[in-house]
Amino acid sequence: MDDELLELQRQFEFAQQAKSSIRLSERNVVELVQKLQELRVIDFDLLHTVTGKEHITQEQLRNEIAAEIEKLGRVSVIDLADMIGVDLYHVEKQAQDVVSNDPGLMLVQGEIISQTYWDSIAEEINERLQECSQIAVAEIAAQLQVGSELVQAVLEPRLGTLVKARLEGGQLYTPAYVARVTAMVRGSARGVFVPSNLSALWTPLQQLVQEMNGSSGIAVETSFFQSIFNRLLKEEEMLGSLRAGTHWTPSAFAIAQKECVDSFFSQNSFITYETMQKLGISQAVQFLQSRYPEGTPLAAVFIHPSMIEMLDAAIEDAVERNSWIDSLAVLPASFTSQDAYKMLLLCPSFQSALKADKALILGETFVLSSGFVKGIYDQIEKEAEAFSAQAPAASLIYHSSKSSEPTETTLVTEKGSKKKKGKSAGAKSVTIETVVDEEEDARPKSRRNQKKGKDASLSQMPVSKMGGKKESATVQEANHGIPSDVWIMQKITNLVPEFEEQGIDNLESILKHLADHMRPMLVNSLKERRKKLFTENADRMKRLLDDLQKKLDESYLNMQLYEKALELFEDDQSTSVVLHRHLLRTTAASIADTLLHDLDIHHKLKNGVEVEDSKDRDLLSLNSSERTALAKNFTGPLSKKALSLVEVLEGKRVDTFMTAFRDMAEESGLVLKKLDKKLERTLLHSYRKDLISQVSTESDPVVLLAKVVSLLYIQVYNKALQAPGRAIAAAISRLKDKLDESAYKTLTDYQTATVTLLALMSASTGGEEDNCTGDRILSKREFLESQMPQLKSLVLGNSHPSS
Repeated sequence: MDDELLELQRQFEFAQQAKSSIRLSERNVVELVQKLQELRVIDFDLLHTVTGKEHITQEQLRNEIAAEIEKLGRVSVIDLADMIGVDLYHVEKQAQDVVSNDPGLMLVQGEIISQTYWDSIAEEINERLQECSQIAVAEIAAQLQVGSELVQAVLEPRLGTLVKARLEGGQLYTPAYVARVTAMVRGSARGVFVPSNLSALWTPLQQLVQEMNGSSGIAVETSFFQSIFNRLLKEEEMLGSLRAGTHWTPSAFAIAQKECVDSFFSQNSFITYETMQKLGISQAVQFLQSRYPEGTPLAAVFIHPSMIEMLDAAIEDAVERNSWIDSLAVLPASFTSQDAYKMLLLCPSFQSALKADKALILGETFVLSSGFVKGIYDQIEKEAEAFSAQAPAASLIYHSSKSSEPTETTLVTEKGSKKKKGKSAGAKSVTIETVVDEEEDARPKSRRNQKKGKDASLSQMPVSKMGGKKESATVQEANHGIPSDVWIMQKITNLVPEFEEQGIDNLESILKHLADHMRPMLVNSLKERRKKLFTENADRMKRLLDDLQKKLDESYLNMQLYEKALELFEDDQSTSVVLHRHLLRTTAASIADTLLHDLDIHHKLKNGVEVEDSKDRDLLSLNSSERTALAKNFTGPLSKKALSLVEVLEGKRVDTFMTAFRDMAEESGLVLKKLDKKLERTLLHSYRKDLISQVSTESDPVVLLAKVVSLLYIQVYNKALQAPGRAIAAAISRLKDKLDESAYKTLTDYQTATVTLLALMSASTGGEEDNCTGDRILSKREFLESQMPQLKSLVLGNSHPSS
């Protein structure tokens, strides 16, 4: 047997050493393999290596990949491609297949990692933990060059087995370290006896743990302390309540808190919400309702039913005696008016008295019997009738057309201080003003001559204390012979002296409410006296219309005169718009303001409203909002036409304004004169004469240009042109064919120099002008001043415009 084996070896060695007579090149081999694949002799996929000299099957590639992973535990796909010598694409594809078929492998960021690798890493981490007690997951991730989430995911199933530690807040802690921190948390929490925010408790603990670990220690997250605290609370090692995860209230504090509330409530039969807040109870109503279900929550306090019984008895007594009661005076000082009102609604005697009309409530807190109020009103009604009869005889003087101060009437009552005031010794004065109508609120407030002294009587109280918007209506009624709030309040004080015993604040309050209650009844009984006041303004209205007619006669004729000059520029649209707008914003606005203002005064006088004469009516200038407000004050068609007039003032056409102005004037009963040839010649002559006077005396070279142009238009076109600075150039160009060449050149040179001067002056206003700019301005002004005589001579001298 051995001989045969040796013979076979010799033959095999001979066969190996023998040289073949036929040799295939690499290209022939490649073609042969391709041919075998085409003939499906080789029916599986072959992959080329990077060198192209070798073929490898996909199964062999997977086997080699698996072998490398098993050997290294963690390998990059790129490194696998280099080691195996196959293109990266095929390696990645087969690597994914290997990982998907093996649950112990994972493909992370181009690396294949096995579970055995993680097991070894876990063992290393456990060894390090025994040395330093804590390790940050981020630190491990940085060393392994992977994400913290991945490290945390692979460590969690190995905690307690391979890794003897606790993972909390991105940190790994040993059981001994956790036990030590748990003891610190337990001690700190048990040392708290008042409600505290746990976040404030964890800060010093963090510092303490950091000092304990030394410079190499890692800062502990507050979530670690919080989780330990939650576990201890669940195990009832600490007693208390936790709200919103951070607000800790020890049970000792809650017990003391409830005992304090019980003590206060049992002694006083009420407790304020402010007191509850001081005790640290934020949801006071819910707390008190759960603890005292028989109690009642009010606006600022929580009360026991005995408080309502006490107030009910006081109200019942007041109603039976035909008297009154201030519920706030009966209740403790911590009760508000809203609390008192809610308690009144819960009192049975008060509710029954209201249903039987035996009582009424004023100002939320005052309860008055109906008999008490009727007795006071009967007395005041008699004095109010006497007061109303005295009003016309007490020198009810209205504003004349020249007066600017309101007239006042002083009524004297018997009761008062003993101090002398002028000739009225021992008297209190109440000022009553007189106007025409109570129905118009939009009027100037008249002055009051109430003086303040040491006497605390009602007549010395400033009227401004009695209210805001309601005061204007009250004073207005008083001005029509109806007693004012102050007068009524003084009469109540005289009739019920005990009101003064309540103190000045309560006195003003109840008197004001009583006056408001009685005023409508007094108004209804005294309203007829106001009818006489409507005829008092008749003379003034007539004078106002006469004056307005005179002003409109002159202004409207001038407006028509200026409108005719606009016809010269109808072919120049841009200049025409500028001229129209200029005339609308100057002359048109002025006469519109006059018409609106005077008609508004006439409207107020017609409705019996007192209006002061304005000393500056000739200088009247209104803005758009003021004009709109005046237009809306009118009624009916007049208001619509007035609003139309205000609207066209903001337009672009003068003829539209003229139509709207005529419509409003006709609606008002005013007659507007039309400009005929005779009036036009007269007005032009007067206008020309005035312009000649102005030009001859004008010393400002800039202002002179516009006046010269206006005068030239009268001489050339027989038109009164009103042109702003922007339209001067266009106006001058239209004079080119009407002036001789030298005169036109003088005019255009002057206009060019004026524009240059204005531009230089405008440019120098932004800051300090340099010497160069200042010199140019001075030079240009000197030039204009030197040309002024020549420019004036165009319209005043021998130089006349050609035909």
